[in-house]
Amino acid sequence: MTKIGVFIGENGHWGFFREIFADLQNHYQTHVFQPKTYEVPLLHGRLNRWAYEGQLRAMLKRNDLCFFEWASELLKPASFMEKHAPIVTRMHSYEVHVWAPQIHWENVDQIIFVSNYIRRKFLEQFPHHAHKTSVIYNGVDLTRFQPKEPRDFRFNIGMLCNFHPVKRIYEAVFTVGKVKQAGYRPHLHIAGGKWPGGHFDGYYVAIERLIEKLGLQEDVTLYGHVEETQTWLQQIDIFLSNSYWEGQSVSLLEAMASGCYALSHFWDGAEDVVPAACIYGEDHELYEKLIAYAESSFSEKCWWRAQMREIATEKFDIRKTTGAIHTVIETALSKRVSA
Repeated sequence: MTKIGVFIGENGHWGFFREIFADLQNHYQTHVFQPKTYEVPLLHGRLNRWAYEGQLRAMLKRNDLCFFEWASELLKPASFMEKHAPIVTRMHSYEVHVWAPQIHWENVDQIIFVSNYIRRKFLEQFPHHAHKTSVIYNGVDLTRFQPKEPRDFRFNIGMLCNFHPVKRIYEAVFTVGKVKQAGYRPHLHIAGGKWPGGHFDGYYVAIERLIEKLGLQEDVTLYGHVEETQTWLQQIDIFLSNSYWEGQSVSLLEAMASGCYALSHFWDGAEDVVPAACIYGEDHELYEKLIAYAESSFSEKCWWRAQMREIATEKFDIRKTTGAIHTVIETALSKRVSA
């Protein structure tokens, strides 16, 4: 059975990869890179660097193909090591600016991007690698995320994200406050935990204080981490992706599959996900779109919910994602055999 080594970069972030990895396990013998560390006085740092590089080389050597989820801190050293097997990587967003200039792309056989925008930015720097690139969107399980019908409109607005300034939760709270001042009764539901490692705790506190200052305690709910997101999304009428930067928001795809009306700030790549009519720039545009949807007829709301589900079905089915990634892997393996 073909052996595939799997490397999870971005400090071990599995969030977008679990279903893809499960599919890989169905087709290949998989091995996940899990470096060992040593606690030795005085030599701790040097010994661990030496051990880390040795384990990385061994992993590259003993597999028929190596798959790097995130083109980041693991791919960088691996791309400069002796080549033994094809390397496939998946690039999400910020790597194109931070890590791409540090990687030896001659040793990478296939590069998967989650959006057309990220691919364009990469090719601006490395145009001669265009032949090894492909765009494969993130995917969601359409059997798990489904619309709940019938759904009465209750002006429930949802955000599903960690508390990080890039997500612009603070600004969303302000906008909901203005919608309430206009005589409507919106309710903002925010699911997601604090940023891992204790970073940006001040941002979370600032949002709590803003809710109090605006008198929105009854209009904004902070849920913390939500395990059953598919159930949580079924109460949401309008899903909001208010970030100023995303690779391709999986929570947005899940919301669309759940039949939520989705609005997105104009982060690069949003046009790959939602219709142009659902993208906004300035906060007053979001305010206007929220009210316009609230004022739309029942049949118009039904149409929009059906549109969101249809887009998710056509473009973001996890089965299409895993199938396309499988094809890329097989292409890389076939070149290895022919070589």
